[in-house]
Amino acid sequence: MATQVYWKGYLKLSLVTCAVTMTPATTEAEKLKFHTLNRQTGHRVVSRYVDTVTGKVVKENDEARGFARGEDDYVLLEDDDLEAVALESTHTIDIETFVDRDSIGWIWRDKPNLLLPADSVGAEAFAVIREAMAATKTVGIARLVLARRERAVMLEPRGAGIVVWSLRFGDEVRDPAEYFGSLSDDKPAANLMVLMRRMIGERTKPWDAEMVQDPVQDRLQQIIAAKKKGLRRPTKAKATVTAPGNVVSILDALKKSIASEKGG
Repeated sequence: MATQVYWKGYLKLSLVTCAVTMTPATTEAEKLKFHTLNRQTGHRVVSRYVDTVTGKVVKENDEARGFARGEDDYVLLEDDDLEAVALESTHTIDIETFVDRDSIGWIWRDKPNLLLPADSVGAEAFAVIREAMAATKTVGIARLVLARRERAVMLEPRGAGIVVWSLRFGDEVRDPAEYFGSLSDDKPAANLMVLMRRMIGERTKPWDAEMVQDPVQDRLQQIIAAKKKGLRRPTKAKATVTAPGNVVSILDALKKSIASEKGG
């Protein structure tokens, strides 16, 4: 089933322009969602905004955005004020520059979106931009307004389409050197590496989406199905948690691990 379009606009590179649509690459549609209920009546509970001073419920038309400039002192911003600062990037992804595909670390990538040509008229221009990036092993850098906030985005060719990654702001990414700097970079003994590489090799499999299934969701589905039928909740054996002991000899631990997996 096609996902509802999240954004419509234009992809632009100098004088080359085409209409495009964008859809989130991930979804939470299949995730179980719960409502808050009144245990006594079984009715749903509705959340409302309440004035912190008067205690009265605020009508939707009276709700406004405000920026705090002091304690209990706010500057009110109306929708017209927010529209006044709207940028061209609200409707256009204008590729300003290109960088090497591998130069942007994974930690900078935030949320992926799927970009497609909106019609057959712009399909050729879209394909030329996509294939040129793939051939040069580069990704495009542009700016785009998402949820009223301008973000830097990265355009990465993927198959017949383009993935648009929103990029995290600089102050959102911690410097790994501050945390890893105190760790030793001494290389482990060669015999340990041989055994560890062997263990990794024996556990290496082709990637499969089943590896990231959510067992909690499955069990919740079972509980809900049982309650619908008026049955008792399925019982679950209590898991025994045993704290791992200190490893006295890594070599012995690796040998025992390989031997136990062979036996299994």
